[in-house]
Amino acid sequence: MKITEIFLSIQGESSWQGLPCVFVRTTGCHLRCVWCDTDYAFFGGRDMSVEEIVAEVERIGCGCRLVELTGGEPLLQKEIGRLAEGLLESGYSVLCETSGSIDVGILPVGVVKIMDIKCPGSGESENNLWGNLEKLGPGDEIKFVIADRRDYEWALAVIDEHELARRKLLFAPVWGELELEELAEWMLEDNTPARLQPQLHKYIWDADETGV
Repeated sequence: MKITEIFLSIQGESSWQGLPCVFVRTTGCHLRCVWCDTDYAFFGGRDMSVEEIVAEVERIGCGCRLVELTGGEPLLQKEIGRLAEGLLESGYSVLCETSGSIDVGILPVGVVKIMDIKCPGSGESENNLWGNLEKLGPGDEIKFVIADRRDYEWALAVIDEHELARRKLLFAPVWGELELEELAEWMLEDNTPARLQPQLHKYIWDADETGV
């Protein structure tokens, strides 16, 4: 597998926000969201076996039992399912953050899927794989990254069309483009059935810092 970095940090997103977490960031992504903040993971990386990755997670984690597989796009890695299975078997809680444009069914039962639905402002909304919605379980989460009012209203329409109001939904403003307060006000006005999702790690550390 191609790995960009493995590091211990505070989980900055999802309903797991605030917890210590070991991140395994894979290399490569087939999408080019205009607001992407991890484009350094598009290329490069180092080859690691599943066994080497699990050992490095154990070493870096120092007892932390929460792991997130992220990228790039982790589902591009042919052995991502085997890695997830190995981590589950080793007693880890495993999260996987994915763009939602690749079949999430390749992940083993037990992995918490945090799946994007790409809004128009990303430039990649035509790549949403809508069939993935049927493969999400009650513990999985759906994230909308929102750049502006158009994205917000589009997300509300998607929630209504696909009857997602009872799902675990996350609304995340694009850093530097949409103020957290503005999105919060919209959500309060509409009683939006979603969790407001700031990127906590960008408030703790510099917004451009990697490995955190």
